[in-house]
Amino acid sequence: MIPGGALELDHVLLAAVDLDEASHVLEARHGLTVVGGGRHPGWGTANRIVPLGDAYLELVAAADEAEAACTAFGRWVLAGRASPFAPLGWAVRTAKLDGQAARLGLTASDGVRERPDGSVLRWRLAGVDESAAEPFRPFFIEWAPGSAFPGRGAAGSTHLDRLELSGDEQRLAAWVGDARLPVSVRRGAPAVTAVVLRGDSGELALGQG
Repeated sequence: MIPGGALELDHVLLAAVDLDEASHVLEARHGLTVVGGGRHPGWGTANRIVPLGDAYLELVAAADEAEAACTAFGRWVLAGRASPFAPLGWAVRTAKLDGQAARLGLTASDGVRERPDGSVLRWRLAGVDESAAEPFRPFFIEWAPGSAFPGRGAAGSTHLDRLELSGDEQRLAAWVGDARLPVSVRRGAPAVTAVVLRGDSGELALGQG
């Protein structure tokens, strides 16, 4: 367990070539529920969601490759996508994004997407470029007041138990401060190596595919 304070594991990105294929694998092979997401305007990407209560998995793919190639987030997705999917990165939730950004010298940016029911989700991010460079480090997200948290939709008994990372544990500890997060780190090339879920049928580890 990594030490840390007012941060919580928010979601894990799984990069896919094709959202239909990735959704089918998660549902048919692993028994998970995948719900509709939406497009990220200006980013060239689209997503679908696996709700897990206090966290979620975000399947993400390039919806417009040309547009994605012009954005930092889109390029990260294009570089990390696999068939049917592969862990790409992760996010921690905070109610004080500006404080986290100031502590680490980061610039915050806004995000928005429309859900299938027509409601709009809004959030702010910081540290995405740093997470893309070293995926064992999470980026930071703050949800706008009134935005429905994606993890709460259709969540069953399965929850996100922990992440397995490779990278530098001391750099991660400096990045997240004094928070306690359910992750383990082994030395190696920067990566999210596995997402471990736990449910009624036991433990499920998701790596590539």
